[in-house]
Amino acid sequence: MADATELNGAEKSSPIVDDMLAIPETTLELTRELWAWLTNDSYAALVAIGIAIAAYLLLEIIYRLGRRFLKAGAPGSFRRLFDDVAARTMSLFLLLAALRAMGAVVTPPPLWERTIGFLFTVVMVIQAARWTIALLTGLIDRRRQAGDGLDPEVDGAIGIFRVIIQAAVWIIAAIVLLDNLGVNVTALVAGLGVGGIAIGLAAQGIFSDLFAALSIIIDKPFKKGDFISIGGAQGISGTVEHIGLKSTRIRALSGEVIAISNGQLLNQQISNFAEARRRRAVVNIEVTYQTPTDMLERLPGELKALVEDRPRCTFDRAPLVRFAPSGLDFELIFFVEEPSLTALLAEQQAVMLGIIRRFRELGVDFAFPSQSNFLTGPNGEVFDIAGIFGGRGRGGPEDSRADALPETRGEAA
Repeated sequence: MADATELNGAEKSSPIVDDMLAIPETTLELTRELWAWLTNDSYAALVAIGIAIAAYLLLEIIYRLGRRFLKAGAPGSFRRLFDDVAARTMSLFLLLAALRAMGAVVTPPPLWERTIGFLFTVVMVIQAARWTIALLTGLIDRRRQAGDGLDPEVDGAIGIFRVIIQAAVWIIAAIVLLDNLGVNVTALVAGLGVGGIAIGLAAQGIFSDLFAALSIIIDKPFKKGDFISIGGAQGISGTVEHIGLKSTRIRALSGEVIAISNGQLLNQQISNFAEARRRRAVVNIEVTYQTPTDMLERLPGELKALVEDRPRCTFDRAPLVRFAPSGLDFELIFFVEEPSLTALLAEQQAVMLGIIRRFRELGVDFAFPSQSNFLTGPNGEVFDIAGIFGGRGRGGPEDSRADALPETRGEAA
């Protein structure tokens, strides 16, 4: 029974762990194996040492040349980012990688082979964690530039996210390392999973806004001082005054400050007018149906000339677009080659005033909502009201005479 217990314990334990726990005995055994290897098979041992040295020197040359190439990148570029990642490479990792390459060509003594494999596994996991942390934190720092409008608390939040990233990466690295060393990590992973779910559910809203703030920092859909519109035409428009960990504050056009949680903000459509290069203006013009046809054909050219007289404006089109109930509609579209709203309104006003002046010179009347009534006789003919009143107009004393209208004056169609 005792033998079975010892056998089960031996099956569950890792040989590498057992050897490393007995450090004095393992060190002595490594020395003996190395000496025996050098004395009994000195040629193979010397070849292995030469291969290890050559592999290490080759890795060092590649590493240094790569660093020199990456350092030549512009500040803030991905080349400089990968240079920061490469700078976290440990010399011990290169040395163990060279020994592993040597072991693939010449087989060292068994204990040496196992020890090199064990050390390479440990150092490889640590090295991968260092590279991952450098890459993730570098991506965050790359998006954070001086003077881009981040508030001090958001800038401090980056430090919090760096700590969270480092803790998460090192926890994952420890689990991977223990699993490779033969330790049963199932219970540990399950415990971390349950604890993480509980914490996540308890602080779901807080973490949602925190990671939304991180998204604003990295993706930068807007920054402090930008004029934005949220939720489309029926939403909120204003200037961003504050980007915090929990919420973003916007100064609305009406003057009040509106605070919106970062998570809710990123779930809506955001229009950033600070990124616009030019503005589009649309002016609808309605003229009367009495406007002559040749004048209607001439109006698009007249509108184009008015727009092109403005140095900051670019004409697009001005077609006749519809038969409206009260007149004929023209749609003038042009661009103001400046992003500010003030420039758009100023140029639009100047063009509209120019249209009024030019239409008065051309004798073109603007249409307005109106209604006309026509009197007809039994045969359907329309009476000439002006002829009935003798051209004197309505409202005079003589217009009220009973005999001014024909006998059928009471009938109307």
